[in-house]
Amino acid sequence: MFNLFKKKKNSVLYSIANGRSVAIEDVPDEVFATKMMGDGIAVIPDEGKIYAPCNGTISMVMDNTKHALGIKTEDGLEMLIHVGLDTVNLLGEGFETHVATGDQVETGELLITYNKEKLEKEGINDITMLVIVKPGDHKIINYHTNKSVRIIDTPLIEYE
Repeated sequence: MFNLFKKKKNSVLYSIANGRSVAIEDVPDEVFATKMMGDGIAVIPDEGKIYAPCNGTISMVMDNTKHALGIKTEDGLEMLIHVGLDTVNLLGEGFETHVATGDQVETGELLITYNKEKLEKEGINDITMLVIVKPGDHKIINYHTNKSVRIIDTPLIEYE
């Protein structure tokens, strides 16, 4: 029987790194903390590896600096993954991207690697932001902050 009141299943963006999740408001950078680029969440990575939080299409890669990329989900949500604070100034040194614009990715696929030790030596914070830049007609319903997170297993953001 057709159910008009069937509850819509929530969609999930999984952790972009192994580490610890942080509220976007707690990122020590005004542009992210005040949500100028959009709402989201951040992860303090345990290692220099960033992974896809969902299935989707790579919508943009900062080819020259390799510190950021965009993903669009099949249901129209667009997000930005931005590695570190002031990492744009490194001009890609110590960073490697493993995807290109137009690539299809799956949850847990490796997107970016970087030299975590190099960033630490230079005093650069590698906190990594997952920012919803175009929510479309979706609404974020839950953030999983201040938790130990693992790629593929740990939800960061739930939306409907």
